[in-house]
Amino acid sequence: MIYLHQIDPIALSLGPVKLHWYGLMYLLAFLSAWWLGRRRVAAGRLPGVDANAFSDLLFYSMLGVVLGGRIGYVLFYGFPAFVQQPLSIFKVWEGGMSFHGGLLGVMAASLWWTRKQRMHYFDTMDFVAPLVPLGLGFGRIGNFIGAELWGKYTHAGWGVIFPTDPALAQLSAAELKAQYAAGALQQFARHPSQLYQAFLEGVLMFAALWWFSRTPRPRYAVSGLFALLYGVFRFAVEFVRVPDEQLKYLAFGWLTMGQLLSTPLIALGVFLLWLSRRAPTLQPAPPVKETR
Repeated sequence: MIYLHQIDPIALSLGPVKLHWYGLMYLLAFLSAWWLGRRRVAAGRLPGVDANAFSDLLFYSMLGVVLGGRIGYVLFYGFPAFVQQPLSIFKVWEGGMSFHGGLLGVMAASLWWTRKQRMHYFDTMDFVAPLVPLGLGFGRIGNFIGAELWGKYTHAGWGVIFPTDPALAQLSAAELKAQYAAGALQQFARHPSQLYQAFLEGVLMFAALWWFSRTPRPRYAVSGLFALLYGVFRFAVEFVRVPDEQLKYLAFGWLTMGQLLSTPLIALGVFLLWLSRRAPTLQPAPPVKETR
């Protein structure tokens, strides 16, 4: 059944203070990473690291997500606007975050933390990789609730009519409901590509990585699987997702910026999995509890 999107993006309003669902999804993303990470630390999946050290890693990674995500969006998707108005990079309330930028931010933060701990960088990345997918899923659900980053028009029975569609901008909320009830908006149903990504990048990737990493794997393997899966899933969904208005298609009438940025991830994933064939396997060593 075609669905008319009517979800309020604001979860809670207290006077001038408004809590948006998208911000709440970020909170859930960080909480899920914290909870899963504590479990992996307790199981000794990053030998020599206790809960306090992991908290530092998570804090630096959070900064990497926010700063990298914003800077990445400006550079990858809004560079001309940034050149004209450099201060726009600080206008986070206007939206605009990039997964690929956030990933680079997390990688940089993890590198800095890893050097302080004097560990191998990819031991850290293999530890972090399974903590990320649930956050990606929450983020895509936030995109869906906010009625943004939707897909192309579709005749599929599960299509969604988004009130943010420019073709419906002239209709009031009451007119939208009336025309929807009359079945006059079927041609404006779109792929809920946000939910496709929430399932693939969130649920499916989490299940695959958590299962794969439940037993010790050679160095590079978990990171490689993460990069490969995300790259493939993102590349595939981009075929039914509307490209960014300011960029449109980059080439061939179908290549998007998301696909262009995901292609190196696919190659990196394959390379890391190949590299893992002769790499050592880090054995779990649960933290030693202090006695008093």
